[in-house]
Amino acid sequence: MAFRTHTTEQGLGPVTASSVPALESTPVAGRSSLVNWLAVMAVTMGIFSIVTTEILPIGLLTPIGSRFHVSEGVAGLMMTMPGIVAAIAAPVVTVTTGRLDRRLMLGVLMGLLAFADFLAAVAPAFWVMLLSRVLVGITIGGFWSIGAGLAPRLVPGGSVPRATAVIFSAVPLGSVLGVPAGTLIGNLAGWRASFAVMGVLSIAVLIALAVLLPPLPAVQVTRLHALHGMLRHRNIRIGLLATFLVVIAHFAAYTYVEPFLRQVTHVRVSLISVFLLVYGAAGVIGNFVAGWAITRGLRATWIVCTALLAAATLLLPVIGGGSSGALTLLVVWGLAYGAVPVCSSTWFARSAPDTPEAATVLFTASFQATLSLGALVGGVIVDGTSTATVMTLSGSVAVVMVAVLWGAGGGERPVRSAR
Repeated sequence: MAFRTHTTEQGLGPVTASSVPALESTPVAGRSSLVNWLAVMAVTMGIFSIVTTEILPIGLLTPIGSRFHVSEGVAGLMMTMPGIVAAIAAPVVTVTTGRLDRRLMLGVLMGLLAFADFLAAVAPAFWVMLLSRVLVGITIGGFWSIGAGLAPRLVPGGSVPRATAVIFSAVPLGSVLGVPAGTLIGNLAGWRASFAVMGVLSIAVLIALAVLLPPLPAVQVTRLHALHGMLRHRNIRIGLLATFLVVIAHFAAYTYVEPFLRQVTHVRVSLISVFLLVYGAAGVIGNFVAGWAITRGLRATWIVCTALLAAATLLLPVIGGGSSGALTLLVVWGLAYGAVPVCSSTWFARSAPDTPEAATVLFTASFQATLSLGALVGGVIVDGTSTATVMTLSGSVAVVMVAVLWGAGGGERPVRSAR
């Protein structure tokens, strides 16, 4: 199996073709260009549905917690559970289903997501809600690990960079459109309606995947020893530590941004979705800016965006009491975090260019595990102190990450793995 690295100067999307070495482009013959791009859009909508469902509770944390009579910290388990399960599911699903048709796997996983959404919409108790979040975690780990590398198999080689950018643009769009829209629906019709709508969307995506994707038999099987072998490389270990620090800093704070806006900034409930929309829009801009910036310096880009994230979270308790101050810092925060997945995934991809699937699995597992830990730690802090305290502590962790990456170096030179 031959590998090649497609290069681009566009810097589009969280994981561009310049950052992720891809399988040799082998799209199915006899399909029109329109059908190929519709297949790309189907995969994109699948990731959009997954991202939106995963982080939807952030905008609905208070009403869900009130319904089940649990604290905000306990309600944060809705963010913790998917991340923990996804971190385990990413390697397990990829390895155990390595020889199955990828179209079949994507369809099964999207059906599982729809079931999880409908289960959340009718959950009679909090433990049922957590069960639905476990199912979401399985979908995240499996769909990401499979769908991330499909662009070369759906479009011709010259279109792979654009197709890859389109697929991964679903990540910031889940924040800029999905979460604010879900929050708005929750405010208007109740939080259960938000999950029901996501269930309907997941069914629509399932149908689109079944109709538009060609048969996708497995062409490369990722083994556990490949993942283990990557940990011997210094750049991989640096990437894991840096990802751990910045993601735990972000999600320990962002999971509880809705209670912060209610309690400290005193934003009206009807305006919280607007604040989150502004944050998400800034995230999209940060995503594209980072895609351009990393071609000029990956480590410097990651340091700058993390420093901005640290500044925003540290200053929120200070000047976030007013709407204008909070909104300004949310814009800075969104710009900064929009670059984080770009930097982290590119770091892993450049560090292991010969094993792109393994790099994707490692990125997904580490990112999701840290996401869940951040939400869990943030919940403990919020229940024990306040939302302002968790912002301050999260900013401090981000500062540590900047110091670690500043002194570590690396990230620019790939490490070739034996195949």
